[in-house]
Amino acid sequence: TILRRLASNIKRTCCSASRCCSLYQRCINFPHPTIAATTMVRALLLAALVASAAAFSSFTPRNLPTHVTNRSSNQLCMKIYDWKRRTADESAIHEEEFTFDNLRSAPGSRKRRNRKGRGIAAGQGATCGFGMRGQKSRSGRPTRPGFEGGQQPLYRRLPKFQGRPTGPGHNKEIFNLIKLDDINDAAEGSTVSFDSLFESGATTKAKQSIHKVVVGREDFAAKGVTVQAHAFTKGARDAIEGAGGKCELLSKTTNAVLEA
Repeated sequence: TILRRLASNIKRTCCSASRCCSLYQRCINFPHPTIAATTMVRALLLAALVASAAAFSSFTPRNLPTHVTNRSSNQLCMKIYDWKRRTADESAIHEEEFTFDNLRSAPGSRKRRNRKGRGIAAGQGATCGFGMRGQKSRSGRPTRPGFEGGQQPLYRRLPKFQGRPTGPGHNKEIFNLIKLDDINDAAEGSTVSFDSLFESGATTKAKQSIHKVVVGREDFAAKGVTVQAHAFTKGARDAIEGAGGKCELLSKTTNAVLEA
């Protein structure tokens, strides 16, 4: 289309120039001087108009060399990290035996972390994605965990399970542990408690005032002893009673014997 327009403009310019030349020849050869002068002026005006039209047409965009670069049809239409997966060699991924030495992540699976506050060109600079104003843009934690703006929070909307509370804020019993290894040196038929063990040097002082007998590392070797404590594990009770001994449960407040 551009070449056709350019050819038509050149053709029109050439035709106008030829007409001007023919008119000039007629003016020269015309016998009457007044008519010849008028015709000559007309020819000059026509030539000036033709020249101006040609000059103007040379600056129009249709005559400029306009070449449009065709975009390639195979443009990259993939995710920003997908090219790593496409160019990776995964032919032997099902044939290789994985060990701790050759374990590795899939190509493109580990995205680089977003660095905030490193300039506005990164997308997360200045306000770091928290906005310019408001409570949530201030430093520190703006609200406590579980706060929902004043409405009934989730932990209060949900029903609670019945039963004895054992979570944070509720007391639980903490015992001082007495191992059966500490009782192995006791004489046969004697009565053993934490006080007697502490006096004999078999154990050290304890922070808690209630004591519980548990199984130790060594086998229980004492025969026919009576052990007094505030609690017994099942394994410790079986070991004491299996050796001909007896377990006596004490009160947690008065240290009196409750049962034999």
